[in-house]
Amino acid sequence: MAVSSCATAFPAFECRSDPDFSRTDAPSAGKIKPPMLHGAVSSHGLSSMILRFPPNFVRQLSNKARRNCSNIGVAQVVAASWSNDQGALCPKPAAKAVDAAAAAASAAVPVVTGFDEVVVAEKTTFEPENVQFEALRPFKYASFLNSDGSVAIHAGERLGRGIVTDAITTPVVNTSAYFFKKTADLIDFKEKRRASFEYGRYGNYTTIVAEEKISALEGAESTLLMASGMCASTVLLMALVPAGGHLVTTTDCYRKTRIFIETILPKMGITATVIDPADIGGLKAALEKNNVSLFFTESPTNPFLRCVDIELVSKLCHEKGALVCIDGTFATPLNQKALALGADIVLHSATKFIGGHNDVLAGSISGPEKLISTVRNLHHILGGVINPNAAYLIIRGMKTLHLRVRQQNSTAQKMAEILEAHPKVSRVYYPGLVSHPEHQLAKKQMTAFGGVVSFEVDGDLHTTAKFVDALKIPYIAPSFGGCESIVDQPAIMSYWDLPQSERAKYGILDNLVRFSFGVEDFEDLKADILQALETI
Repeated sequence: MAVSSCATAFPAFECRSDPDFSRTDAPSAGKIKPPMLHGAVSSHGLSSMILRFPPNFVRQLSNKARRNCSNIGVAQVVAASWSNDQGALCPKPAAKAVDAAAAAASAAVPVVTGFDEVVVAEKTTFEPENVQFEALRPFKYASFLNSDGSVAIHAGERLGRGIVTDAITTPVVNTSAYFFKKTADLIDFKEKRRASFEYGRYGNYTTIVAEEKISALEGAESTLLMASGMCASTVLLMALVPAGGHLVTTTDCYRKTRIFIETILPKMGITATVIDPADIGGLKAALEKNNVSLFFTESPTNPFLRCVDIELVSKLCHEKGALVCIDGTFATPLNQKALALGADIVLHSATKFIGGHNDVLAGSISGPEKLISTVRNLHHILGGVINPNAAYLIIRGMKTLHLRVRQQNSTAQKMAEILEAHPKVSRVYYPGLVSHPEHQLAKKQMTAFGGVVSFEVDGDLHTTAKFVDALKIPYIAPSFGGCESIVDQPAIMSYWDLPQSERAKYGILDNLVRFSFGVEDFEDLKADILQALETI
C-alpha cells in the first residue's frame, strides 16, 4: 500500500494495546452505530488524521459511555484537528481518509487510507440500564490487580468510568438537573428504557465514580454516598428500622449517634437495647426478648477502639432475622472487610480516612443492592446529597488511601507501644496491643489496627490539657484520619456540656486523650509526644 509523503512528517498514531478492563455487563464489541462525521475538514483548510485504536477500545466503553458519545461510529476512528500550517503540509490524504471512512460507514467494509486500515463496525442494539443505575453490578477487575491499593486507584475510572473523557482524573459534573432532548426521551426515561439521573438529588456522574471505588474495596454490590457520616447513619437507621421497631447498639460509640438513637428515634416509637461491645449474652437476650430489626455498632468503636466479633454477631442476628450494620470508619476498608465477615451493611464517615485530607465531609453505606436501594429511596426524599466537588475530593483522597493507611497503621502501632511503657501514661487503648480486651479478636478480623490511639495521661483535666497544649505537630481539633495529625481531649472537645459525673458514665475521664496519627515522619511525632509528656 502506498504511503503518503505526509507520513514522514506526521506518522500514523497507534494507541498501545491496553489490557481489557471491561465491565461484566458490557456487551461485546463489534457492532456500533455509524457516526455522522461533521466538520472533518473545516472551511479554513484544517485537516484531520485517522487514529487507529486497539481492538479492545470499543469493549472499554460502557453502555453509558457509548450513548454519551452519540453512539460512536466507524468504531475506531477519531478525528484530530491540526493547525493551519500543519494541515497545509499534507491536507489531501487525511481529508480523503475521513471522506473514505464516512462513505464506507454504511457498507461496513475495511477502508483503505494513506495511513492505516480502519475497520467499520455494524449497527447493534444495547440493553437498557436502570434509570438510577441501581442495577449496576460490581466490576470484574483484571486478575493482575491483586491489591486494594490498585483497586482504590482504578475502580470506577480506568476500570469502566461512565463519563466520556480522555482525562486521567474524573471531571466534576456540576449540575443540578439533567435535560432531555425531546419528550420521547423523557418518556423512555420514565419507563426505564433510558438511563439518566433527571435531577441532581438523585445522582451525579462524579459521585458514581466515588461510590464504585468504595464498593470495589468493600466487595459490595452498591454504595450510596451522602453529605456526611452522620447523614449516612441517621438515614440508614430511619430506613431500616420500622416505626415501633427495636435495634441493638453498643455503649461505646460516637456521641452524636447515641444522641440520635436516644432522643430522635423514640419519637418514631423505636426503642433500643445498649450492650457492651463484647456482651454476646446481652445480644442474645435482646434478640430473644425483642423483635430486633438491626444491630448497629462501630468496630473499632469511638473512642476506646473496642472490637465486635462481626462474624459471631452476624450469625446470631441473622438467625433471628435481624440485619447487621458495622460502622468501619476507624478500620477503613483496607484494615477490615465487614461484609466478608458476615455484616449486611458497612458504613463509613468518608470524612475521615477515606477522604484523608481534612478537607471534605461525606458518608457512605455499602451492601447488597436491595438494602442500599431502600436507604436510597429515603435519601432521595430527605436530601443530604453530597456535592460533586466533595465527591471529587473523595476520589482524589482514595488514590493514596493505601499509602496513607499503611503509614498511619505503622505509626500508631509503634506509638501505642511506646506510650504504654511510658511512666506518665496510665492506660492505652489500641487493638494492636496485647493489653487490649479484644486484641485476639482484632488479629482475627483485621489486617492492621488503624491510625488512632486513645490513652489516659497520669493526671487531671488541667494536667492533660497542659500536655495537649505542649504538642507542636498535631492540631487540636475534632475528627481524625487525615494527613495531618490531630489530638483532642474528649472531656473538653465532645463532652464539655456534661458534668464530670455524667461524662464518667460513658468512660470519658478528664485525662483521656485521642490521638489521630497523620502521615508525618514517625521520629518527628515520637519526639514531639515524648517532649510534651516531659512537661507534665
